[in-house]
Amino acid sequence: MNSSDDPFEAELRALGESLHVPPPPEAMADRVLTALREPAPKRRFTTKRLVAVVAAVLVVLVAATPQGRAAVAGVLRFAGVEIEIGGAAPVPSGSPAPLPSETSAALAEARSAVAFPLVVPAVLGEPDQVRVADGGQVVSMYWDTIRLDQYDGSLREVWHKELGEPFPQQLWLGTTSGVWIPQQHGVEYLPVGGGAPVSLRLAGPTLIWQHGRVGLRLEGVPDVEEAKRIAASVR
Repeated sequence: MNSSDDPFEAELRALGESLHVPPPPEAMADRVLTALREPAPKRRFTTKRLVAVVAAVLVVLVAATPQGRAAVAGVLRFAGVEIEIGGAAPVPSGSPAPLPSETSAALAEARSAVAFPLVVPAVLGEPDQVRVADGGQVVSMYWDTIRLDQYDGSLREVWHKELGEPFPQQLWLGTTSGVWIPQQHGVEYLPVGGGAPVSLRLAGPTLIWQHGRVGLRLEGVPDVEEAKRIAASVR
């Protein structure tokens, strides 16, 4: 596909042209330059990776500037998550609906039911509960108040979130970019076969990142440093 035909790239370009932003922080510039200078044998800086980094950096620029906060009543897409930013975000109420065809499974059963490699955070150990949904599109793992959703984050948007302020924060997990949402917010699931999304539910603070082709959203850890520690331990 020609890059000019990529709707996501066109959306990013249009968003960039609508914002007037100051130079990025020196620390951010150093991180980007370090990534670009890394020797080729260690990293293939593909167009797909570049688009993901640009999307993450836009999160920072939008959140950091009044122009960005005023202009963006739009959508950012990162690691299989569609994040609608701006305006008064609704606060879901009532009981959340289960994901489509959601069933309990042992961890080994879940691994064989999906087409992507599952990971487990070493610092949490094996989950107390595992659930597989939507024909193997999503696996949700639970530890007490913590939830980890895994899905193929390279093919489509799987989750939709609606946020007011504060805006999401871009951060780094080693050489991987992530997005941290510190507040409670609405989230809904977008079924693989299309149709109506599963109704909004209230989600807690969430860390979103990608591990290879697997998109992950870690929910229920209110401290960002602890969330980063958990994310760094996935195996």
